[in-house]
Amino acid sequence: MVKINGVMHGSPAERSGVKSGDTLVKINGHDIKDVLDYMYYAADTDISLELERESESLTIEFQKDEYDDIGLEFETFLMDQKQSCSNKCVFCFIDQMPPGMRETLYFKDDDARLSFLQGNYVTLTNMKQEDIDRIIEMKLNINVSVHTTNPDLRVKMMHNRFAGEKLKFIKQLAENGIKLNCQIVCCPGLNDGDELRRSLRDLGELMPNITSMAVVPVGLTKFREGLFPLVGFTKETASETIDIIEEFQKIFLEKFGTRTVFPSDEFYLIAKRPLPSMEAYEDFSQYENGVGMLRSLIDEFEKALDLAEWEGGERTVSIATGYSPFETISMLAKLAEERFPLLKCNVYRIRNDFFGETITVTGLITATDLIAQLKGKELGDNLLLSQAMIRRDSDVFLDDLTIGEVEKELGVEIRTTPSDGYELLDAIMGIRY
Repeated sequence: MVKINGVMHGSPAERSGVKSGDTLVKINGHDIKDVLDYMYYAADTDISLELERESESLTIEFQKDEYDDIGLEFETFLMDQKQSCSNKCVFCFIDQMPPGMRETLYFKDDDARLSFLQGNYVTLTNMKQEDIDRIIEMKLNINVSVHTTNPDLRVKMMHNRFAGEKLKFIKQLAENGIKLNCQIVCCPGLNDGDELRRSLRDLGELMPNITSMAVVPVGLTKFREGLFPLVGFTKETASETIDIIEEFQKIFLEKFGTRTVFPSDEFYLIAKRPLPSMEAYEDFSQYENGVGMLRSLIDEFEKALDLAEWEGGERTVSIATGYSPFETISMLAKLAEERFPLLKCNVYRIRNDFFGETITVTGLITATDLIAQLKGKELGDNLLLSQAMIRRDSDVFLDDLTIGEVEKELGVEIRTTPSDGYELLDAIMGIRY
């Protein structure tokens, strides 16, 4: 049962007499407790709503096109509250955050519904057998944070006594035809080496319903006092991890026709090894986990440069980036300068003083560090920043300063760009649509 907060104008529900303030009890005889039930049972063409209105029960029936929205609105997107994480993972980035940041940054989400709806990764530790049965019934594919298939090690890494036994759900889902994308946050000395081989071997036995796996390196900030002792990857350990993954890629490719498992770009940067070819990433199924982002950016940028025509006058532009992709971004900027002699492109490598120098990705750069390290530098007509630095659907950085505040401090117009080579070149050239 969930209260209806609004009814969309012109929707089937409004035309049939559903009112804001009604309570939705059932759709076609099925109890409704959250957005998954609502979306699944509301996909039918013949709809019967059981409602409560001012303590009275009523039934409203109507027809609609298949998959058309009924038109009901609820207090929250999920129709109830997000499920918080019950783990205390040794590598959890939220536990490594400094105090005093906005409250939402400290919320640990482990809600399976957001896996289906927004692509979030979940550990399954919050889930019961009835939840698994519902996923199977609804045929919902899911993204799972596995980290290790060793039950005892999973308990240790997640500080959750149920974490090991919940591994059975992965097998159950796969054996019932549910497609799973998996991720492993790899921590040197814990789940790398032979433990990583074990995890990839175990997950490989569930293919083809394990459709992709990403292995990403642990991120460590300077705020780890009192936390589990972890070390970051070195050039040597990152290279060893890549070798293990590429070993399994060959096995999976020969057996299933797909590589399935991919190391994130950061492993290649730490190991100082060249990025694989575009073909090696196949359909870029783990792009959002940082797998293939740089290769895709390079390929798109080079194609865009081949097609580009620009007759503008002298232009100076700057790009601020993290330590990890600095060399790649610098290479692209140089290609643009060579193509257009009147263009000057400064690339600035930003040290992460806010979280600590071990954090080298661009997406975790704060406004505070941008201002401190770019003030007084030649910034030109625009300062280009990755959209990953900005909170989604806002103009706010991680440290709550806005784009406008940074523009005022640095005296330059800021332009944000997605991880897209075509749009990056447009921004460098000053082209707007």
